[in-house]
Parts: sequence; structure tokens; C-alpha cells
Amino acid sequence: MKAVHFGAGNIGRGFVGLLLHEGGYEVVFSDVADALVEAIDRADSYTVHEAGPGGTDHVVSGFRAVNSRTDPAVVAEEVATADVVTTAVGPTVLRFVAPSIVAGLALRSPEAAPLQVMACENAIGATDQLRQEIVAAAGPDADVLLARAVFANTAVARIVPAQPDGGGIDVTVEPYFEWAIEARPFGDTPPRIPGAHFVDDLAPYIERKLFTVNTGHAATAYFGARAGIERISDALADDAIAAQVSAALEETSAVLVVEHGLDPADLAQYRATILERFRNPELVDTVQRVGRQPLRKISRHERFIGPAAMAAEHGLPTDALVAAVAAALEFDDAADEQSVELQTLLRTENAAGFTVRTTGLDPEHPLFPAVRDAVALRQAALAG
Repeated sequence: MKAVHFGAGNIGRGFVGLLLHEGGYEVVFSDVADALVEAIDRADSYTVHEAGPGGTDHVVSGFRAVNSRTDPAVVAEEVATADVVTTAVGPTVLRFVAPSIVAGLALRSPEAAPLQVMACENAIGATDQLRQEIVAAAGPDADVLLARAVFANTAVARIVPAQPDGGGIDVTVEPYFEWAIEARPFGDTPPRIPGAHFVDDLAPYIERKLFTVNTGHAATAYFGARAGIERISDALADDAIAAQVSAALEETSAVLVVEHGLDPADLAQYRATILERFRNPELVDTVQRVGRQPLRKISRHERFIGPAAMAAEHGLPTDALVAAVAAALEFDDAADEQSVELQTLLRTENAAGFTVRTTGLDPEHPLFPAVRDAVALRQAALAG
């Protein structure tokens, strides 16, 4: 069995690639980073270190790498004969991956079993998004090529912090992981992924993960950055920050109860587990890494505005989530392109215009006034 994985970075190697390897797949990593591809190709194995309670080391072998920038034809040939294709590239990069999959499907035998495609991204419906990009890239051949593949959305969770210098292609991760996958697209032949669970309705799992893990992680980063704290674990050691993050997650849990009928007690335990993961002192993770790309994180269907909008529509509290958005507006990192753009927009747009542009909220939406007011307060502080 063979899997082609797009995105050979830390998540690709330390999470998706590891589980594919443990499922018995030969893993072909595809990436555009020349040095990384060369380093992977030179190695016979790499180690995934699980840092924290219950952690162990896993040795990964049986892999190779292809440069999709310099060798697109080779990538297409690998896709054509693969059983599984996965991605961990970021939602905005899926459109650049799609042409390689289209080229592979064009070479794939119509008699072969359907290619099993899963986008493992921090976004709702990422595989649907990838499928749309494939349709656009395939043009008039889309129907023929799509018949050679099946597409399943997934919800993934594993903290993979910035890696220490000199670690090569080894990866340090947290022991905990979650990979939920839509079952129906695969029928009786699901991919072999140890530890993954296949579910009939993925929506509750995606939103529970996004609105708890991602909301909590980003909220910790932004409140921590505001307080001048460097590490995520240290931020949650601050009682005031821990209370702010917990309050935001209580609001997202209330949404999940209303939207999906999830059990409040189960959600309380899930929140506690997530916060303990963030407190792991052996997992060296920084507020700068977690807080990067703030514009994406305050966008309409992301981890703050998404659940807060749902809460407002149901008449539920949103104060803690809006407070997290306010903290995100203060995130100022000259090394992060989106942070720079965020601070520029705050200085050049009026509060209402900024809110529409960055959050996607309609001025008539019940959440709009609270977010607009948070923006106005930040702008007043910047104006001095």
C-alpha cells in the first residue's frame, strides 16, 4: 500500500505520516522545500518523540520524498498509483496541491480502486474545499477524473510545536492525538489508519475540535502575548489567563450543546483534557507560533467568530469570545505577515469597515456591535 502526503513539515511527519506508516503504507512525502525534501530522501528513518506523560518514541521508516515544485511529473505518477492521498499544508495552500492530484488522476487506471483523499487541515470541510479546487483545476475533465477518487472530510488534533534547532527530520509532538474521519465515502474499504475513528456524522467532531482545541489554543496565545508571556504552558499557569480561556471555552461548549446535542458533562471533561494538554511543560510551544496568522483566526468561520456568531444567533453569551478577539487585535509580531497587515488595517480602516472586512460579519448580525466596539477600543488605544 502507498500513501502520498502533501506537506512534509512537522505535522506531516510527526502526525499524519506516522499514522500512515503504522497503518502499513509506504509514505511518499511531497513538498516544495528543497532542503527538507533532500533531508528526507537522505534518511532511512526518523523518530517521533512524544513529550509529556505517557509519551514514547516511534521510529518511522519506509518513506521517501518528492519535490512537487521541481518534479511535478513524478508527483503525478506517485498519485496515480497511490491508495491514499493526504494533506497537511494549510487551507490556503490546497489550491496549489489540486493540480498535482488532477495530474495523478489523469494517469490513474480507471480500473484501479478509487483514490482515497483526505485533507487533514485545521478547517471545517477542508476535503470539500480540496475537492472544489480539483474540480476547478480539472476543468471539463472533472467528472471523469472525480470518478477515480473518493473524498472524506476529517477532524485532526495534535500539538506539534516549533522544533529545536539541530533536530534534523525528527519531530517532537504531544502524546495525545485525535483523527476523526467520515466513514460513508469509503463504504466497506476504509483506509487503514491506527488510532483513527470513523464516524457517520463528522460535523460534531469537527466543530468540537475547532471550537475547543483551536479556540482554546489561540485564546491562550493572544492573552499570553498581551501579558508578555512567551510560552503557552506558562500562559495557562497564570490564573487570570486560565480563567479567560476557560470562559471562552464554556461559551463554545454551550454552542456545541445547542447545535449538536452534545452532552455538557462530556464537553466539560473534553475541555479539561484540552487545557491539560496546553499545560504540558515538556511541550515547548510559544505564543508567537500559536498566534500567527491572526487575520485567518478572526475570520468568519474560524475559531472565534464562528462559534461566537452561532452563540449570538441563539441568544447565548459571547463576552468571553469577544474578549479573545480583542486580545487577537493586539497581536503584533513583525515577523508574521498577517499580524503586520492586521495592525495596518486597524490604523487605516474605520471600526465598522474593519469588522466587515476581517470577520465577514454582516452589520445586521447580532454579534456585529460587540466585535465592532472591541475594534474601536483597540483603535482608540493605538491612536493614543
